Amino acid sequence: MTRRSGKTARTLLPVLAMLAVGAASASTLNQNVSWTIDRSGTTAKYRLVAYGDSIYAGYNGSTTSAAKYSAPTVDAEYLAALWNADIESVRRTKSGAIASDVYNNKIVAERSYMQATSTRVVTFEMCGNDGLQARSSFKGQSGTCNFGVLDTALANCKTYVARSMDYINANAYSGVKLKVIANLYYPGYNADNVLSSCTDPSTGARVNMRDKFLPVLAKMNYWMCEYARQKGFKCVDNFADYMGADYDTNGDGQVDSAALRYVAGESESAYVTRITSTLRSTLRDANTHFVSSSSSFDYMQSDDVHPTYQGGTVSAGLFGGTTGTGAARYTSFINGRNPIWNQYGHERMGHGLSVFSPVSPF
Repeated sequence: MTRRSGKTARTLLPVLAMLAVGAASASTLNQNVSWTIDRSGTTAKYRLVAYGDSIYAGYNGSTTSAAKYSAPTVDAEYLAALWNADIESVRRTKSGAIASDVYNNKIVAERSYMQATSTRVVTFEMCGNDGLQARSSFKGQSGTCNFGVLDTALANCKTYVARSMDYINANAYSGVKLKVIANLYYPGYNADNVLSSCTDPSTGARVNMRDKFLPVLAKMNYWMCEYARQKGFKCVDNFADYMGADYDTNGDGQVDSAALRYVAGESESAYVTRITSTLRSTLRDANTHFVSSSSSFDYMQSDDVHPTYQGGTVSAGLFGGTTGTGAARYTSFINGRNPIWNQYGHERMGHGLSVFSPVSPF
């Protein structure tokens, strides 16, 4: 990011402070970006549309900028090379939005972006803020615990994930080749390994918050991938990619990140048991994602919520969003991967999206 002079920074501070208060009171911030990967020697241009919250926005703690290469734009680089075409990555996002907000005010209200005849990929993510708000509510409880806030977050997630898929199926341009959802990693996995202030209504004991939150998150992720299977979508398993090492840590003959993946057709109970019990010992906080037994990378920014990224920032937020064009950082890929595919959170998610890319835009 370009460093501002001290005078410029001081001039902007009062304005930013007032605007930030307004954004905080609404708890959401539109961060829309359109960035085209301009591939040399081609005039064909196709569109990828991404709807979501702060994850797809590339949120970096700023109310005025975001990561240029959040996951959808990383995927655009892969598509540009695969299709030998220019790829317009359109991110229609709202940081802080719960699932109903993403559905109503992005997917439905801004459906025109996925209806353009150049659109070939539509992707979305949601439910992270439903979970974060439920977690904050639960952490603030005293006396007898009210587990209902977690149940509500799960129910709302299931409702709006299904509605979103149905709406996209009914409204996206008929030439769309791929529809894909990205599920949730667990931000703050280590930090949540503490006892609650409230007590379990059945036992009278304080509960371990990570033990309480993990099954709810697992159920959210199960239904994202299961609805995807039922409704013609693909599912990027961010939970597996972020929370499991890229080698076999428990000697079961499977790479941890692969073993944690949703298995098409399995039951909710089977998936939840596998995540919360059978393979629980292989889960690791995404701040230390091991790509081998001796090498790890930090997938989380300092807020312990949003993915790390590479490639600078663009304007996105209170002063409007960027519409720009630039050459790809990488134009060829070894084994379908760029050189930093597993070194940053957004790079890993973008690679996850690319795995499902159709071989042709036609």
